[in-house]
Amino acid sequence: MDAIDLFDRACKEFDSRVAVVQPDQWSHFTPCSEWDVRALVNHVTVENLWVPPLLQGSTIEEVGDRFDGDQLGDDPQAAARRAVDAATEAASALESVDTAVHISSGDVPAHEYLMQVGADNLVHAWDLAIAVGGDTVLDGELVEAVTEWFGGAAEESYRAGGAIAERPSVADDADPQTRLLAMYGRTA
Repeated sequence: MDAIDLFDRACKEFDSRVAVVQPDQWSHFTPCSEWDVRALVNHVTVENLWVPPLLQGSTIEEVGDRFDGDQLGDDPQAAARRAVDAATEAASALESVDTAVHISSGDVPAHEYLMQVGADNLVHAWDLAIAVGGDTVLDGELVEAVTEWFGGAAEESYRAGGAIAERPSVADDADPQTRLLAMYGRTA
C-alpha cells in the first residue's frame, strides 16, 4: 500500500470515529491518559492541519503557532472533518512522495511523513472508539501496513522519545490489530 493511500484511508478511519461522538462524550477518558475525547480529537486535528503547509514546503518556523490551542471550536466534528479533507487533498496533490518535508526532527520524504501521521490517525481511531464505545475494529490492510512500517527502528525511536508507552506483552496467537496496538503501548 502506498503512503498516500494509507494516509487517506487512515484519516477516514479516524473521521468515521469522530462522526459518532455524542454531545455528552467529549469529556470521556481515553486510553491516552492525558487526553479526554475532545483533547484527543484536537490533537489529531492539529496534526492534520499541519499536513497541507508542510507538504507544500513550509517549515515549522514558517507555520509558527498557527495551530496551537483549541482548533475544534463549537463544532468539533466539522472542524475535524475539514482538517481531514484538507490533509488528504494536500496528500493527493503531491507531485512526488519523495518531496522533502521539514518536520521537527529534520527533513524526511513525504512518504515517511504521511506514514507517521497516517499511523497516528489509525491508532487514535482505536483510542477514540474505546472512549466512546464505538467500532474498535480497524481496517486490516491498514493495520498490516502500519505494522510493517512501524516495526523495528520507528517503534524504538518513538519509545525512546517518550511518544509511546512500553510495549505490553501479548499472547503468541494475538491478532494483528492487538499486536499493532501493543507496539504503540496499548492493551487491546
